[in-house]
Order: sequence, then C-alpha cells, then structure tokens
Amino acid sequence: MLLDLSSELYAWIRGALLISILYHLVFFYKTRHKLYLYYSLFVFCLFVYFIKDITADKWVVFYKYANFVMLLLAIGFYILYTRETLETKIKIPDWDEILALAAKIAFILAIVFIIIQITLGYSYQAKLFLIVMPIVVVFAILTYAVLTKISGSHVKLFIISSFTFIFLSNLSFLLVYALPENYLESRGFEPKFFMYFGALLEAVFTALILAHRAKVVEDKLAVTTDILYERTKENTDLKMTVLQTQMDPHFLYNSLNSINNFVLQNDREKASDYITKFARLIREVLKKSAHLTVSLADDLSVLGLYVKLEQMRTKNGFDYVVTIDESLDIDEIQVPPLFMQPFIENAIWHGFANMPGYHKITLNIIDEEDYIRCEIEDNGIGIGNAQVDPKILKSDKMPFGLKASEDRIKLLHENKNVYVVIEDVSDKESGTKVTIKFPKNLSEN
Repeated sequence: MLLDLSSELYAWIRGALLISILYHLVFFYKTRHKLYLYYSLFVFCLFVYFIKDITADKWVVFYKYANFVMLLLAIGFYILYTRETLETKIKIPDWDEILALAAKIAFILAIVFIIIQITLGYSYQAKLFLIVMPIVVVFAILTYAVLTKISGSHVKLFIISSFTFIFLSNLSFLLVYALPENYLESRGFEPKFFMYFGALLEAVFTALILAHRAKVVEDKLAVTTDILYERTKENTDLKMTVLQTQMDPHFLYNSLNSINNFVLQNDREKASDYITKFARLIREVLKKSAHLTVSLADDLSVLGLYVKLEQMRTKNGFDYVVTIDESLDIDEIQVPPLFMQPFIENAIWHGFANMPGYHKITLNIIDEEDYIRCEIEDNGIGIGNAQVDPKILKSDKMPFGLKASEDRIKLLHENKNVYVVIEDVSDKESGTKVTIKFPKNLSEN
C-alpha cells in the first residue's frame, strides 16, 4: 500500500487536498480574504505535483516543465498565505518586507526553471533544486524564530505544521539521494509517502489555524458590536437629554410669565398659591430630569401638577379628565419624563385661545396588547382654525415642544413601532385629537 502511489491511501490524501482547494476557494468567494485564495493556490500546486504519479505517459513532457515549477509556486503562495494569516505586515513589518521579497523570488525561480528546462534539460533543474531547497529550509527556520514574537496559539500551530511539512518533504527528496537506489522501494516503501503525509498534516493544522482565526474575528466582531451598541445608546441618550433640555426652558418661560401676570394683577393670594404649586412641580421635574425614563404613573402625577397650574392661569379654566384601562400596570411602563406635556400645552394655548365657552381636555390611556395608546383630545377650535387665526399665528407661544417630545418617545423605542398622529376632529364637536402609540416594554424593541 505504501509503495503504490495509485493505491487508496494516496488517493484519499489527494482527494482530501482537492476538497481543501474547493473549500478555501468557496471561503475566498464569500469573504474576499486573500489568505483563503493563497492557501487554495498552494494546495492546488501540491495537488498538480502529486497527480503526476498517476498520469498517463502523455503528461511526461508537461511534468518535465511543471514538476519543480509547481513546488516553487507552492512555496511562493505559502509565503503569501503566511503573511495574510499571521498579519505579519502589522505584527512584524520589517520581516514582512523580507517575506514579500522571498515570495517574488520563488515566482521568479519558477520562470527560471522553465527556461532551464528549455535550454539545458531536466537534470539541471534537479541539480538547481537541490541547491535551492537547503536555502528554503534555512530561511524557514529563521522565519519561525521571528514569528515567535507574535503571540497566540495559532502561531505555534502554524510553526509546527509548516516545519513538519518542510521536514517531511525534504526527507522525501534526501532519502532518494542519500540511500542506495531503490532501497526504500525494495522494502515496500515509497519515499514520497513522507511528503504526502506532511501535506495531509499541514492541511489538518491549517484547518485548525483558520478555525482559530475565524473565532478571533468573531470575538472581535462581538466586541465591536457591543461597543457600537453602547455608543449608539449613549448617542440616543444624549439626543434625548438635549431634546428634554430644549423643552424644559419653554415650559419654565410660560410658567414664570403666568406668575408675572398674577403679580401685575396684584392677586397676591393666587400668586402665592401658584408659586407653591409651581415650586412643587419644579422639584418633581428636576428630580425626574435626572432620568431618561420614568414610570407612566409618576409622569401622569407630574403632568397633573402642570395641568393644575394651567387651570389657574387660564381665564375661564378647563376640565381635565384622565381615564386609564384597569388592565394596565402604569408603575411598570417606562416613558420619557413629561412626554405628553407639550401636547396638553398646545391644546390649552392654541385649542382654547380666543374661544369662549366650556373647555375640556380628555386623556385616555388605552391597553392594546403589547402597545399603549395615549389619546389627548380637546374641544377647542381645531388645527385648521388654529392655523388660519391671525391672533394665534402672531402669538409667541407656538408649539415649540411638540417635535421634541415626539422625537424623545421615538428615540426611546429606536424609532420602531411608535406612532404620533395629530388630527382635526372639530367636525365631531371636538377640536384636536393627538394619538401616541408605543410598545409597552423597551426590551421588545
């Protein structure tokens, strides 16, 4: 079995090499990493070299040219594979330049060997190859010494596999010249067995090395993904904080303006009551502003304080009715602080402006399975009338915080499954209806 190169044992090894070629070519096609291309070309050159042993006589002329050329090409591609898989350009840049030069020399020698075959014949190729191979071995040993500067178990595997292959391959050639003619064959042993066995071991070790590399890349990708997620989250939190700080000054301005009006009207009792409620509201707002989210229960409580202040400020007041589905646990639902306040404020400033009669704002918190729907409805003049009323258009109190509040709730849920709809329902004995729909749980996004 060990003597016959056409036996099943050698056929299995050649088959394994062919599979390795196809496997790494597929990986190159999918990833475009050059190391897979270089390794598949290295194995292809070995495969062509081994096929010589079972080809017909008509290929004799071809292999007089290709025999040593395939081995030199294999050396060149293996050096290129080494540079890619061990990242020598980054880890050992000085030696990487030498490796790049060595690969070029190997390819140039392949051309030189073809010229020698044309001009001098096969025997001169064999003599030159015997001179070249010791140089290759010495260079390989020097390279292994330099590669030890690179940390990692994959480097050790590479050195072991590469050295084993080179040692066994050279052993195949040296035994032919060192021992008497047909010495091994007479004992049922083919000298090329060592090279075949070395190629098989090298393929197995390379599979382990590339598996290790894939694991390292996967780990780096996971770390990068985690970092990207944290940076994205920080960016989102920063945006929410900025939007929140944009809204709060607007609210403070309106409240302080109301206090000023009470003072100007010399209504000390109402001003004192307003200031007390305002101070309590500010305390709650400052406490909540330290958090990007609060429970819906807490937010409704603070919103209620705000509404009481607005009821005191407006001339004729208004009713504020809140209904909450009993199935909802509003203590567990997280929302941005005061995210509904700008919509309530907009209803008061624009919906009820210059409109006599009874004023009412209804807030409905509705359970929709995995979602929450908040409906803010007023019986004001409606969007259309508010937009054409010149007195309102001239007002300084335009709906500044609406967009900021909408952006905050969308950022909290990463712009997924969040809907904010403002519609005119003045034809139904009501003014404007705002619908805000968002998922119950942040973790579902």
